[in-house]
Amino acid sequence: MPTAVPSIFEFNASNDGTEEVETHRSKRLKTRTEQKGKSEQLSEHCFTEMDIPVQEDITIGCNENQLTEPKESQPEPPMYTDKKAQCTIETLGKYSIKHFRFNNKMVQYYTGFNSFEHFQLFFHSLGPAVSELNYKCSVLDPEDQLFLTLMKLRQAKEDIELSQFFDISESTVSKLVVTWINFLYFQLKELEGIFWVSMDIIKQHMPADFLKKFPNTRIILDATEQPIQKPSVLESQSATWSCYKHKNTLKTMVGITPNGAVSFVSSSYGGSVSDRQIIERSSLLEPEKFSSGDSIMADRGIMVQDLFAVQNVKVNTPTFLKGKSQLDPVEVIHDRRIASKRIHVERVIGLAKCFKILKYELPSSKVPLASRIVYVCFAIANFRNCIVDKSA
Repeated sequence: MPTAVPSIFEFNASNDGTEEVETHRSKRLKTRTEQKGKSEQLSEHCFTEMDIPVQEDITIGCNENQLTEPKESQPEPPMYTDKKAQCTIETLGKYSIKHFRFNNKMVQYYTGFNSFEHFQLFFHSLGPAVSELNYKCSVLDPEDQLFLTLMKLRQAKEDIELSQFFDISESTVSKLVVTWINFLYFQLKELEGIFWVSMDIIKQHMPADFLKKFPNTRIILDATEQPIQKPSVLESQSATWSCYKHKNTLKTMVGITPNGAVSFVSSSYGGSVSDRQIIERSSLLEPEKFSSGDSIMADRGIMVQDLFAVQNVKVNTPTFLKGKSQLDPVEVIHDRRIASKRIHVERVIGLAKCFKILKYELPSSKVPLASRIVYVCFAIANFRNCIVDKSA
């Protein structure tokens, strides 16, 4: 039995030196290698044989500086800006009354004064005490502190809005407003004696028609009401409820001279109080206020004739019907004359209410200051041009 194992097959090379049998895979590999070698030789031949200037080729394709310098060192393109659209720090930053020294319209809008000079006149009339206030603000000068306070009164700005305008905190705004309202109240209160003048001076400045028909009129009275935030306490809600306005209000009695100057402003009381109660608690009943023969012009609802009768002071009011179906012709003429003159106090009240804080709902936090706020707004009205014509 043979013991040898055959080792030569068709797929093996022979031991006798025959040529190697190539597979299909080895043939493909050999073909790719040959083609690659030919392509490399062809490319080297092209780049060495073609006569193209190197420098010219570079300058045509790109900028030489871009190839040699780093990107960070490249100059930035010029920026073109419109100067009219630019804002300086002065105009974009915090507010100041000095920014409006040439803009009388904005001065009147924010303060109620006709011009920057008019504002300064009022500021200087307050005296040197403006620099000695208990609460001192180093960020704003006294003029701008007054400007901020008038903005609060005139436009009823919120504290957060004013803090953005003047670049200060809300707490600083609140402290400044309280400080300046108290300061203005006491400073303007000292001028009350100037506004309450003698009857001789009143007649010198009394309009011609007024002097002819009501020559002894010392003051024209009327009440005004200011809305407030509804109190949380039930008793306060009842005390401040106004049946006339149908809301919670504070009521103040205001008096002017025949030529339109504010001469009297009472304290403010809850809207449920009567006109008579306000006068009973006011300084109008002081003996030195009126002289014998003086007269007061008032609305029909102000029933205070008996209070002034002891001083021989007459109260001119429109006539009551008192059970009659109609008034007598003489009474109608009298009432029309009173109405034509009493309207001046309504106009002055309207002028003072250009301070929007008197028209909008007063927050509960500001109610304790209400009397002084009202007084300041009406007193400032005396620093404006007279609205009563000399021939009225």
